[in-house]
Amino acid sequence: MFNFQNLLIRRRSIRKFSEELLSPNEIRIIIEAALLSPTSKNRHSWEFIAVEEKENLAKLSACKPGSALFIADAVLAVVVLGNPLVSDAWVEDASIAAINMQLQAEELGIGSCWVQVRNRNYSDRVSAGEYINELLEIPMPLEVLCVIAFGKKEKERAPADLDNLRWEKVHIGTYPPAHDLI
Repeated sequence: MFNFQNLLIRRRSIRKFSEELLSPNEIRIIIEAALLSPTSKNRHSWEFIAVEEKENLAKLSACKPGSALFIADAVLAVVVLGNPLVSDAWVEDASIAAINMQLQAEELGIGSCWVQVRNRNYSDRVSAGEYINELLEIPMPLEVLCVIAFGKKEKERAPADLDNLRWEKVHIGTYPPAHDLI
């Protein structure tokens, strides 16, 4: 039987990829995971742009100077978009789709890493989203939430450790618990 918790434990952000391409079937399955994601009021406020061309991956990696450079070494990047005119929950809808793709990739043995774009900057005058909008000719009113980089893992990372979970972040009944205020 499939063990979802094991998948969660194994999934780690991967920023170093081998040059091995993904198969068309692997790409299709990853995109299907996004399209299968639930959305507020079933409005499907998200859209996706799959980028495979090395030149465009390199340009995309400049969206956040320094922190997104690894996109250039990926073999696939999916730009996750949302439409605020379709749903006021577009950020949540797009976020669910993004993590669905990452979990599906892990199940296939493919590495991935989320690059936050919304509310991030390309420069002092241009947001990371505006940079990507111009690069990929994204029309208004679509907004970029993130870019997910995918590729075969250069090396495996150690899985998450259940003994190091932050249980102190879990509160029962109220926050903060009344006894913690004394």
